[in-house]
Amino acid sequence: MQPLFWMGNHLASQLVEISDELNSLRKPGFWVVLGSFEGDWRLARFARVEQSNLPKSELSWNSISNEDWQSTLDKSAYCSYVERIREKIAAGEVYQVNACRVLSAKNESNPSLLPLAEKILKENPAEFAAYLSFGDIQVASASPERFISLKDGVAISSPIKGTSATEEFLEKDRAENLMIVDLIRNDLSKVAKTGSVTTPRLLATEAHPGLFHLVSDVRAELSEGKDLVDLLLAMSPPGSVSGAPKSSALKIIKENESPRGPYCGVIGFSDGNRAELAVGIRIFWQGEDQILRFGTGAGITWGSDSELEWEETELKARKLIGLTRQ
Repeated sequence: MQPLFWMGNHLASQLVEISDELNSLRKPGFWVVLGSFEGDWRLARFARVEQSNLPKSELSWNSISNEDWQSTLDKSAYCSYVERIREKIAAGEVYQVNACRVLSAKNESNPSLLPLAEKILKENPAEFAAYLSFGDIQVASASPERFISLKDGVAISSPIKGTSATEEFLEKDRAENLMIVDLIRNDLSKVAKTGSVTTPRLLATEAHPGLFHLVSDVRAELSEGKDLVDLLLAMSPPGSVSGAPKSSALKIIKENESPRGPYCGVIGFSDGNRAELAVGIRIFWQGEDQILRFGTGAGITWGSDSELEWEETELKARKLIGLTRQ
């Protein structure tokens, strides 16, 4: 596939280099950023950048049947995972954990995800929708969540915590959002000017295709000498898809899940003047094995009901997985 990147009407082509070193972001140029949840980075520098819509694909999308999709955790296993997290919370080891599973299906009839990206833009538009193809991976993203916007030394992160089919949220959703806001504030404070970390928006309700989210904004001014690389090292993986405290949550996730890869990681770009990076949720990705993957998850607190958390993962996946059948 021709190397290509599109996000926010930024269309990048003419690949110059690929790097696995995060420090490469300190070199001049337009860099595409793809980070895994586990902390691996794929960076691509492109020579040509223009303002453009997503290119039209010459291919059509071949449907994937519902029966072809498999999950790393079935309902029983996922509910057991939720209960193990609740036990950890009761023991005081952690306050919240984002429990995820990954769906996968053989996709040999669709060598390109560009047609799927077109369908996403039409049927499930999202503020941070993106498409990339470089090296050995393709991603079609419908991410609604800002991980980091950085401009003129000011960073903004907008964690999403709380999902509902209606505008009514549980108290558990609000408590979960507040926990993650505190975590993001703590992460940002590692590289921010003292006293500059603020929360200009808290517990706002946003409508997204097929569901509603609670969203907050956390803002900070970077300390002298700190840059995007320092910011990513301080904040990755994203707190909204790990848990609190982050170190304890990551340990529990590693014990109970398969590697997430780009799901719950980072996707976006940096051009030296600004950076726009999204949390890698609501994404499809495909490697050289021609297996299409899609991740879904839910934030688990002491007040969680395992059956309802399973249904939340189903709600998040339903509309987008449905696009692969059309």
